[in-house]
Amino acid sequence: MNCFEAFQVKPGSKVKLDKIDPGFKDCYKNREETDPIIKKLDERIHDQQYLMYAEHKHSLLICLQGRDAAGKDGTINHVLGAMNPQGCSVTSFKQPSKEESAHDFLWRCHKVTPAQGHVAIFNRSHYEDVLIQRVHSMAPKRVWSKRYEHINHFEKLLSDHGTLILKFFLHIDADEQLKRFKQRIDDPTRHWKISESDYTEAGYWDSYTSAFEDALSKCSTSYAPWFVIPANHKWFRNLAVASIVADAMEALKMHFPAPSVDIKKIKKKYHKLDKRDIEEGLVNAPQKNK
Repeated sequence: MNCFEAFQVKPGSKVKLDKIDPGFKDCYKNREETDPIIKKLDERIHDQQYLMYAEHKHSLLICLQGRDAAGKDGTINHVLGAMNPQGCSVTSFKQPSKEESAHDFLWRCHKVTPAQGHVAIFNRSHYEDVLIQRVHSMAPKRVWSKRYEHINHFEKLLSDHGTLILKFFLHIDADEQLKRFKQRIDDPTRHWKISESDYTEAGYWDSYTSAFEDALSKCSTSYAPWFVIPANHKWFRNLAVASIVADAMEALKMHFPAPSVDIKKIKKKYHKLDKRDIEEGLVNAPQKNK
């Protein structure tokens, strides 16, 4: 890891969000200063994803959590957009459907976790069941209080199967949230992103703070760490997330698999052929029945 490892929640530690500055931007001044760095990080992420897809031994699960307008969609667009969609999926978790509610709370998430060689991004995640369900008393405490342990076991299972798990809490303050709500109201292209519930949910700020702090404290492990990312500055958020993802993927020390054919034989037989040779059947391709 690099200097951004300071954002990692150490296993067993107690998170206090009011002690973490959401406006932190380290030594950087503005987006123009970080854009070239992010571009290079995106190239590293792209190369590592290609390697992961080829090696087919590891997978990557990225969980994004945060308050409304914290920047989950923006993080996916600006940082993780460097990945090839062929090997990457994004799932947004809304209110559970009737079918999902008939299963255990992890069922809808487990079925969309990444296969070997693939990347899955969760926009919100299995943590909703210890956040909104807790804040709005959708489940009694005796139910949701057990879910932290279930989540840890679930993530350990994924990790043991070769999944790299990175979880990011995008940390903004109340003023920044209201500023972004206003931007959505003032910008016609963002009207679709605003709803009255955004404002009513903001009224539960302190309750969500407690719920987030418990989730971050109880469920940050060596195999599935949480990172609290200062996110008031979108460009710094992108820099931090991209840096952590690039470093974590490279730490897997992945390698391209050995070829399944004799490369020397293939090269000797076909390397010098041109399109006309192929058209004339000089590659000894099987002939179709006439």
